[in-house]
Formats: sequence, C-alpha cells, structure tokens
Amino acid sequence: MDRRLLEEGLMIIVSSREHTGDLWHAHYGAAAIAAYFWVRENRLTSLAAGSVTAEAKAMLRKHGVHSGEPSLRGEVLPMEEAEALITQALDRTIGELHWVGHQAIYGALSLKAIRELEGWGTARDVQQLVELMDSFERTVPGRSWINTTVKEIRTLRVDESDGFPHIERPEDLSRLILDELGAFDTIYQAEAHHDLIGHMLTYGHALNILYELGYPSLFHQGLTPFLTMVKALRLSRNVDHELDRLTLQSPVDRLPLVRAERSIALPHELEYWLTDRRSQDWNSGHVFKFPFSFYHHARNSNSVPESWENFRYIIA
Repeated sequence: MDRRLLEEGLMIIVSSREHTGDLWHAHYGAAAIAAYFWVRENRLTSLAAGSVTAEAKAMLRKHGVHSGEPSLRGEVLPMEEAEALITQALDRTIGELHWVGHQAIYGALSLKAIRELEGWGTARDVQQLVELMDSFERTVPGRSWINTTVKEIRTLRVDESDGFPHIERPEDLSRLILDELGAFDTIYQAEAHHDLIGHMLTYGHALNILYELGYPSLFHQGLTPFLTMVKALRLSRNVDHELDRLTLQSPVDRLPLVRAERSIALPHELEYWLTDRRSQDWNSGHVFKFPFSFYHHARNSNSVPESWENFRYIIA
C-alpha cells in the first residue's frame, strides 16, 4: 500500500479550513485514508485493489493541497502527544450530534492514519486538526431530514421505548447498524435519505475505530448522539412518498423523492470501478468511505441479505 494516501489525506484534513474556509474539503482527505485501509483490510482481487488505489490517487491529484510532507516543514510531534491532543478535542464535542458525526469521522480516521504512520505532523498540523474538531461545537445536527426538523432533533431523546439493544463493544454497534440498514423498505436518492443512511455507516464505524485504537470512553460517549441520528432516520424508514404525507427539510432535496439507483456490482468487484467515478467527483469521497465502513460492519457481525441489498442503493 502507498502510505502517501495517508500522508496526503491527513494534510487535506488539517488544512481544510485554511485552504477552503469550511469543514468539507476534509472529505477528500478522509476518503484517501479510507481507501488505504479498505484495500488493506479486505480481500480484494489485485485488479480491484489497483483500481481503488488508482482512483484515490486521481482524487488526490485534483483535491490535494500539494504543500509538501509535514516532516519537511518542521519537527514531527511524537505520536502519543498528537493522539492526546486530538482525543481531548474529540472529547469536547463527541457527546453531541453535530453535522451527522463528521467530527468523529475526521478525528477517528486521522488517529488511525497517524497510528499507522507511527507519528505524523508538526505541532502546527495537529493544532489545525484540533481547531477543525473544535469548530463543530454548537453546529447543527445536520441539514437535511425527512419527517423531522433540526429543532426537533435537538430535543430528541433516546429511551427504552426505542428498543435499541445494549451496546458494549464494536460488534454490538455493527450488528445494530446492519439491522437498521436492512430494515429500509425504499431508499431515496436524497441527501436526507441515501446520504444520511451512508453516514450512519461511517459515523458508527468512526466510533468503532476509536474503541479499537484504545479509546472506549470516546466510543461510549458517542453512542447517544449516534443513536439519536438513527432514531431520526427511523422516521423515514417505511415512507412511500406517493402514498404517505411526509415533510422534507433540506436546502438541496426536493419533492417528489426519486428512488436511488441500484448498483449491479459491489465495491470489492472490479466491475464496480469500471463505472466512471471521476465525473461525479467520487461523490465527495464517499465512494471510498461508504464501502470501507460497510465492509467493516459486515466483518464485525453476521450481515443479513437485506443489508447487502440495501447497501447497493447507497453506493450506485
């Protein structure tokens, strides 16, 4: 594997706010890290693995910051010190639902990459990452929702009537996520639906990564806001927009909703990568992140056929 996917991915994440003024260019850095680990942790054919890596490098050529490796710009901060600063920043926001968990996603993938590299980044690099994590404080839960609103989600509470299982370990969370994914009757092509379901995969995976890296307290702190998002998603689980009266809060989605396309091939198959992903800008990097997270959950738990079938509507 080419470790430059990790190094350049981290650089995109930490420089996102400086170069673009927002939180979202970091998507491409997280995607490069996801591509690296997805290939490494799954049994892909050599052709499929090569296609994933080639697409990730093409994405970096378009969206990378090309400012040189951090080791050339200053002394690399010791790994333990970098991890401490990042986890302290996560601790400040992981207990609330902000932008469907992107602070947890960015933070967990950055920690996993830094651990793999056995250290990365100058003090300034890590400080920029901390500032990115802190910038999620007091932000909205997310912008697009079906049958609920941002205001309602802010007051939504998880309780025993929701029937969520007891979650102690990553395997428990993966099982819940696969069951929830498989329970959707129809998945619509909308930020408020297929994209939000995809972030259920990546948000939950981020919490599992934190547990696996030795931070179970962050895993448990993040469960309540994560389950709040799942509870909100359940409000759109069985809707038929032609029969049901539904509400839609979104600056980008419009009624009537259209059913998402079904992917014939799965991402571990070469056929999946023969479709042009570049003209769609790699779906802001989610073409790497959604598969990385889904296959993690599938390895963690016995996945039902319904979860694999519905996953095809997330990745087309």
